[in-house]
Amino acid sequence: MRTLFLAGNWKMNTNSATSVNLAAGLVRELAPIQNVRIAVCPPFVYLQSVAAALSASQIELGAQDVYYEGNGAFTGEISCEMLKDCGCTYVIIGHSERRHILGESDRLINLKIKAAVKAGLKPIFCVGELLEERDNGKTFDVVEQQIRKGLEGLSAEQVKTVTIAYEPVWAIGTGRNATPQQAQEVHERIRRQLKETYGAELAEKMTIQYGGSAKPANTAELLAQPDVDGLLVGGASLKVEDFAAMVKTAAALKK
Repeated sequence: MRTLFLAGNWKMNTNSATSVNLAAGLVRELAPIQNVRIAVCPPFVYLQSVAAALSASQIELGAQDVYYEGNGAFTGEISCEMLKDCGCTYVIIGHSERRHILGESDRLINLKIKAAVKAGLKPIFCVGELLEERDNGKTFDVVEQQIRKGLEGLSAEQVKTVTIAYEPVWAIGTGRNATPQQAQEVHERIRRQLKETYGAELAEKMTIQYGGSAKPANTAELLAQPDVDGLLVGGASLKVEDFAAMVKTAAALKK
């Protein structure tokens, strides 16, 4: 049975005070929760202060991106070792905003995943289709290609550390979300692809999150789907009461 995993992606939000207050509030609200994996991913500049606020809690720290080189003349980039030094366990890689706003390629994403895994970080690897791709019936083709290229060159042992997050691009920050049935359909297809590539045992253990306008009101219905193992949460993770409510709903499901 897979443990549910909820991660909050704070994106380019908060400041030095609000980031710590948000983390501290989650620590207070979620202290009793032990049967759900929880992570928050603040902006780079607040990683250390948020890490301090999370200390001695079960909430883990993640980053929103990483570069694949270990060090050197790469102005503005952050390495895996730097993230680990700040206390990170997870790192989001391939988020749709980085793919479609900042132009990241499947090749670059693959290099980042390989570097993260080698360094001992756990990637949250994002995949998902644009609205026109869904409307043209290309959802499965797009997602399968992103997974194939993103995980290229990784062994089954390395892939075990990866969480896949399906995030339909048309449902991120739009208020429009995939129905639980649509989410399940793609998640089931992802698990089938993992089974074909890495075997049934690994595929059954892999965590596949849903990301795309997830909020307290649709948490239970999304997590009730057999292949939806958690949520990558954007806007709702910026409010203690909302994200805490989502984690508590997940805990109550005891999936």
